[in-house]
Amino acid sequence: MIINQANLNLLTTGFRTNFRQAFAGVTPYWNRVATQVNSTTAAENYSWLGSFPRLREWVGDRVIQSIANYDYTIRNKDFEATVTVPRNAIEDDQYGLFSPLMGEMGDAAGRHPDEILFGLLKNGFNTPCYDGQAFFDTDHPVGLPGYQTTVSNMQAGTGPAWFLMDTKRPLKPLIYQKRRAYDFIAKIDPRQSDHVFTQKEFVYGVDGRMNGGFGLWQMAAGSKATLNEDNFKALYEGMTLLNGDQGNPLGLKPNVLVVGPRLNFTARAMIESQMINATSNPLYKIVDIIDVPWLD
Repeated sequence: MIINQANLNLLTTGFRTNFRQAFAGVTPYWNRVATQVNSTTAAENYSWLGSFPRLREWVGDRVIQSIANYDYTIRNKDFEATVTVPRNAIEDDQYGLFSPLMGEMGDAAGRHPDEILFGLLKNGFNTPCYDGQAFFDTDHPVGLPGYQTTVSNMQAGTGPAWFLMDTKRPLKPLIYQKRRAYDFIAKIDPRQSDHVFTQKEFVYGVDGRMNGGFGLWQMAAGSKATLNEDNFKALYEGMTLLNGDQGNPLGLKPNVLVVGPRLNFTARAMIESQMINATSNPLYKIVDIIDVPWLD
């Protein structure tokens, strides 16, 4: 191939197509457990977290429900991946060898939100959420000032972590905060690029700006105890019995079980078997299973 701007533009269009096709081919998991919030600045403050509006009979004037004022901020981060293609490879018509590389970069960008959010979930036992406690903790404060008690949304243990979630509400347990979408970029001007001049390489990359954070801890429960029927029932029941600050039931009902590869088959045997030891299984399809590789 003759190295000129027109041919390089055509080559970049092909590489961008490889990137976009791979990106679009990814089936993400994050959107099943996280709410996307589009960000417009360097950071977003979620001071309203912890508030569960409750309807009352309208007698007399409206009663304005105060919104708890928490200082929970998610700051956007920059992410990138960069690869190079040798000038000689393009000149010798070997550029087709790099199409899969551009596809892999698109695949990596498509999976990146999963890495962010499930990595955050994995560390939820020691990472604070809006109330200052770890997202999974034994003593989250609940109740109006002066009448507070503490409740737990975790089980202690030493095994692989697993998680129950209620993901049916507008605000899911996790937040995916997007400031700028992933973009495929190229630095290919053969006359202006210092890298081409000094290294004989054309540079291609992807970058984006986003981050993940915790939503309402009430919507999720985490365990490192053995994944078995008794522990599952205890964690499940604990979520369904949670009350809001005003003492009203939150009406939560877990619908998702999140596990890593080490617990995948255990979870499926427990949830997807209609009969266990010739006895009807009370947990049969009570939740959906999401098996993700970023937890182990």
